Amino acid sequence: MPEVILYGTSSCPYCIRARMMLDKKGVNYEYIGLDQTPERRAEMESRSNGRTSVPQIFIDDRHIGGFDDMAELDIDDELDPLLGIN
Repeated sequence: MPEVILYGTSSCPYCIRARMMLDKKGVNYEYIGLDQTPERRAEMESRSNGRTSVPQIFIDDRHIGGFDDMAELDIDDELDPLLGIN
């Protein structure tokens, strides 16, 4: 399985939806809660080429983007292969 990292906050509805989608697919992922660890925000912004909104999602160091981007990949049947799901 690829490494999946999701930066988010507990009050962000798109972060919640992204986590729900990954949970539903049975994907293990690292959740970095920026409200608990605000010092990691600079890391997220650097990795995502300056994006400041959450969530920011990475699969094996590939920047996927936010929830809408991940949902679009899912609609296009491109997400499951990236996640190692057959």
